[in-house]
Amino acid sequence: MLKRWSLILWVSCVATCALAQSYPTKPIKVVVGYAAGGAVDVVARTVGQSLSASMGQAVIVDNKPGAGTNIAVKSVITAEPDGYTLMMAANALAANMSLYQPAPFDVERDLVAVSLIGRVPVVIAANAAAPYTNIKQLIEAAKGKPNSIAFGSPGNGSTPHMAVELFARAAGIDLQHIPYRGGSPAITDVMGGQLPLVAVNALEVLPHVKSGKLKVLAVLSPNRSAIFPEAPTIAESGFPGFEASVWYGLVAPAATPKPIVNKLHAEVQKALQTQDVRERMHAVGGEVVLGSAEMFTNLLRAERQRYAKLVREAHIQPD
Repeated sequence: MLKRWSLILWVSCVATCALAQSYPTKPIKVVVGYAAGGAVDVVARTVGQSLSASMGQAVIVDNKPGAGTNIAVKSVITAEPDGYTLMMAANALAANMSLYQPAPFDVERDLVAVSLIGRVPVVIAANAAAPYTNIKQLIEAAKGKPNSIAFGSPGNGSTPHMAVELFARAAGIDLQHIPYRGGSPAITDVMGGQLPLVAVNALEVLPHVKSGKLKVLAVLSPNRSAIFPEAPTIAESGFPGFEASVWYGLVAPAATPKPIVNKLHAEVQKALQTQDVRERMHAVGGEVVLGSAEMFTNLLRAERQRYAKLVREAHIQPD
């Protein structure tokens, strides 16, 4: 009986390894939970082009916006776990299990981490005429008039919203959150003087900072941003160890064969080291992040716990 099971396991292993060696034999679909043209979409298409060239098959981006990316996530969870349906995910993957109740999915049970791709910092920007030019002055003003200074974000539970809530707790201040349906209308109102602050990813404010209509108070990342080299980091502003970035990573259905996950991880790591991918990530205000699939798994677990605590304590609800 033992010999029989050993033979079955050996045959299964051989079949799986053979599948991985021949993979891919048809186009690969990368699901994105946001509309075309956004930062996640750009990252997915950038990495997809490189993977297509190296793996010899088309990589097709499938945009499925809606329900805070939950529609996209569920479509990947229920897809055939054969390596032909992947998802380019961002922070919402870790946050939504706490934001939405009952939890719409369990990232550690339903998905497998393939590779972290990169990070783009969240920035806190102000109207050019705002009376503060750095984080220290903002904190002093906020402590003088608690909950009187408003900031806009792309929406309740969005990564920038969560980032500023985390910062406000670290700084011991209260800011008034004004949720918008996306970053653009929030930026427009800050430029128009309807509110003083906005929190979005770095790329969204770039043209308005260049035109002089906005000023960046700080980037919420460990290192200075390549597109805002003059703007201090949040650590340089008095909060060492604090960071809040938009991260991007590739995930697959949980039952995807390990050899295929390993092959995808290796191909992504090669792609991230190409000049083209690095330059495109730089163009959206970010940087590539090399590392093991285990590193991405650990990040998902840590972010899930961090967001769960914040959602519970700040009583954050999705739009």
